[in-house]
Amino acid sequence: MPEWRRALVTGASSGIGEAFARRLAADGTDLVLVARGQAGLEDVAADLRARHGVVVEVLATDLTTADGCDPAMERLRDDEAPVDLLVNNAGIGTSGRFGDVDLDRELALIALNIAALVRLTHAAVGAMRPRAHGGVINVSSLSSFQPYPNGANYGASKAYVTSFSKAIHTELEGSGIRVLALCPGFTRTSYHDAAGIRRTPIPDRLWLQPDEVAREGLSALRAGRSVRVAGAAYRAWAGLTKVVPDVLLRRLLARAGRDRT
Repeated sequence: MPEWRRALVTGASSGIGEAFARRLAADGTDLVLVARGQAGLEDVAADLRARHGVVVEVLATDLTTADGCDPAMERLRDDEAPVDLLVNNAGIGTSGRFGDVDLDRELALIALNIAALVRLTHAAVGAMRPRAHGGVINVSSLSSFQPYPNGANYGASKAYVTSFSKAIHTELEGSGIRVLALCPGFTRTSYHDAAGIRRTPIPDRLWLQPDEVAREGLSALRAGRSVRVAGAAYRAWAGLTKVVPDVLLRRLLARAGRDRT
């Protein structure tokens, strides 16, 4: 029997979300794949059905709106085919000085990175609690550990995700429901292009692969961790944020941010 019978994964058509879907399918977990684009989801679903013989549902919806979240929330509350693992991976970023970035883009980031994640987590936990079994992985970021100049709204949104996840992890201790904030560093996905980031000062050897992030996330959830920073080098950086003066970190990150667009 797989560890998780059925998982709902958001942002599942590419990147870290797709990596979670592929790793879970290989373990025999049935899936509900959520993203905005129908075609990309169908391609991933067809491949996973053929490779692993799992049941894969596709749910194309826009999670930046309350109405768009409703179908995913309803699916999480369905007791006839219960979801016992939620992977909140969908997210977007922005790059540039606050005030220069379009306001609608900033508000869409908050709607997806925070509001949608809270809505889906609320639906999942409510359904899982009577069953005394379940898991939630909220994909946060290394950026959640310090202010993030030239990506201020993104870093703040991920700080929310990490704090929120740690708090409900503690609230749910003893309930049979595990909650994890997964905090990757730089990962090879389409995120940077979508956020308008053209280059970074990060050496190639430090970039993570999506499958590595998914593997670490599932392992940390299994171990009952509340937070996992993916990648050894990024765990070291997260440790430094606790001892290096905040003003110095902000200046270093601001300088790096000016060089990436």
